[in-house]
Amino acid sequence: MLIKIFSATALGIDAVPVTIEVHSVPGFDFTLVGLPDNAVKESHERILAALTVNGFDTLRRSFTINMAPADIKKEGAAFDLPIAIGMLAGCEKVKMRELGKYLIAGELSLDGSLQPIKGALPIALCARQEGYKGIILPASNAEEAAVVEGLDVFGMTDLLEVVHFLNGDMKNELDPEDRFAPTQVDIQAMFKESAYPSDIDFSDVRGQYKVKRAMEVAAAGGHNMLMVGPPGAGKSMIAKRLPSILPPLSLEEALETTKIHSVAGLLNKKTASRGSLIVQRPFRSPHHTITDVALVGGGQNPHPGEISLAHNGVLFLDELPEYKRSALEVMRQPLEDRKITVARTKQTVDYPASFMLVAAMNPCPCGHYGENNPAHPCTCTPAQIHRYLSRISGPLMDRIDIQCEIEAVPYDQLRDTTPSESSAVMRERVMRARAIQQQRFAGSPLIHCNAQMSAKMVRQYCTLDPESDKLLEFTITKLGLSARAYDRILKVARTIADLEGAEHIQKKHLLESISYRSLDRSNWAG
Repeated sequence: MLIKIFSATALGIDAVPVTIEVHSVPGFDFTLVGLPDNAVKESHERILAALTVNGFDTLRRSFTINMAPADIKKEGAAFDLPIAIGMLAGCEKVKMRELGKYLIAGELSLDGSLQPIKGALPIALCARQEGYKGIILPASNAEEAAVVEGLDVFGMTDLLEVVHFLNGDMKNELDPEDRFAPTQVDIQAMFKESAYPSDIDFSDVRGQYKVKRAMEVAAAGGHNMLMVGPPGAGKSMIAKRLPSILPPLSLEEALETTKIHSVAGLLNKKTASRGSLIVQRPFRSPHHTITDVALVGGGQNPHPGEISLAHNGVLFLDELPEYKRSALEVMRQPLEDRKITVARTKQTVDYPASFMLVAAMNPCPCGHYGENNPAHPCTCTPAQIHRYLSRISGPLMDRIDIQCEIEAVPYDQLRDTTPSESSAVMRERVMRARAIQQQRFAGSPLIHCNAQMSAKMVRQYCTLDPESDKLLEFTITKLGLSARAYDRILKVARTIADLEGAEHIQKKHLLESISYRSLDRSNWAG
């Protein structure tokens, strides 16, 4: 007897359909083919234990199981449940009439209970795209998959429930009305609850008006930003408040962000999510000891890295020179292309990586270079300062649009009880500027903000009057800036003009933009 069960496997942040063919004849063998990984190969022992515990006898049958297409590697334990259902159908324990309507995925425990799987959202999207009526998966993944509209999602707790469902049995034999019902979620309610926590607000930041302004410009245009200043000046505090002034996620962005966290296995940890859908922009802050693979993604079995987990949000790198230079240099291409490609012998996957890079660092190893504070004199030699700053390459610095110095907050500002400007007020200005950009780039669906403009768009939307053009020429020549820096100065100036509601870039907008590239570069690497 030949049985076909339908499932799916994650490939990148998407899922591809997998057909599980089960051939059953009298005997005692079990053969699994179709490029399974070790976790799939081990499913035989888990499945046999779960079937035995739940009273299903399959020991007098031989099974040959093919997982098609055979050229795609099948990873993870999510195939336990569909294989088990195929074996039961081969033993006539499960009726076949319903099998073709549903896509099935789930990991089995030895007692038959279902454990959560990675990639439930991409699998649900695949099921809808392939035209299935519904999807059967572990109950802990049901809300995650239920955000996909037009698909019946049935969350099950164990193998017996799945068998009863496919056989058309009632959920509770004592209650004829107690039938299996698909999981429902209220997406609009999730977004209504997405307000940023009130304890993370720019009103908590005392002083630092220049840096707060730079952060607002960065948020308005999606620009990368670097803060250089002494320890305790508030660099980390300011960076953590950036998401509170960013525009809210759209449904499309929320789904894409959730897919990445789903395939990474982070959704069930409720990381930055409301229920089953990530509705706040991610804020990722990896430690400087992070490896190259953990930062950019990859591995023997490819998985998304921190730059992809920060997609549509913020990647904050504190103490930037302490990161491995190799890891920082690998980020250069994703900062331009907004995606990372991981190539392996048997597969190549793309992970999106459209994020705002916000970095912070000290001006020298001791952190007090340039401070006029007798209590904390700089103890670093010129050679130490040069060696410290040269850990950040010139090409990487070129990709950081806004570079500003941050000074220690004076005591009188620390004692000032006058309320500072709140994140809500700043966010309103940011959203007005973003609305202008959305209208500007309406015909370019892949461009959402000024920082993402192509060179052609820069020439089209960032025109200068003769006086401003001469000023920029003088700046580029005097500071020795690259063509990439030229484009980024214009992009930031365009954002500053948008914040003011100005149609054209004016000299004052350009001057402010240039001020964000005025760090002393004599000690930096070329």
